[in-house]
Amino acid sequence: MASTANGPSVAPSAAPSTNHPFRIGWTAFAAVLMIFGGAMAIFEGIAAITKSSVFIATRDYVFRFNLTGWGWIHLVLGIVIVLSGCALLTGAAWARVVGIVLAGLGALANFLWLPYYPLWSVVLIAINVFIIWALCANPQPEAKV
Repeated sequence: MASTANGPSVAPSAAPSTNHPFRIGWTAFAAVLMIFGGAMAIFEGIAAITKSSVFIATRDYVFRFNLTGWGWIHLVLGIVIVLSGCALLTGAAWARVVGIVLAGLGALANFLWLPYYPLWSVVLIAINVFIIWALCANPQPEAKV
């Protein structure tokens, strides 16, 4: 006579995580850097809008622009980068692509900002390049052969 067990059954083993922790960590670090870099761009934009004496443009530079205009560009770009970084921390799939585009725009804006604040521009360009690298890394594990 066949009987069925009414006792506790063994649950199927949980599937291993599909994401490598190293890659998830770099993506989270890129999101934090986006939030930090965006906040710095916001402060940079506010300082430029108020015509702070912190910024002194180099004479005869090819990329000479209006300081107030650049302030508004940095302010808006910084706000959007912060929002995208927050969305990336929540795991939104669209935030990865938007983050790559915004980091590229941020690097370009900081390259054109070089005559106003060279050292800070170079630092933010390096941060944006790292963000692009971290977000372009494949989030899926390699297939095991």
